[in-house]
Amino acid sequence: MALLITHKCINCDMCEPECPNQAISMGNEIYEIDSDRCTECVGHYDKPTCQSVCPIDNTIIINAQHTETNEELWDKFVVLHHAV
Repeated sequence: MALLITHKCINCDMCEPECPNQAISMGNEIYEIDSDRCTECVGHYDKPTCQSVCPIDNTIIINAQHTETNEELWDKFVVLHHAV
């Protein structure tokens, strides 16, 4: 499932450059995650790197509106990065 940045975000700029899928960008008020590009770092890291670098606990959470299995996240990674 894709992740979601909550309104606890302080726009510290830590998450955007760490995202290997370029899924994070500045929204109108806070950073946002593009669910079509977010793989929760499947294919890159053991856990979502944006959560690891965020200085505010529970700011980047699972987006219940976009649930995906690990297999679906892997398939998305393959499409995004043309991996075989």
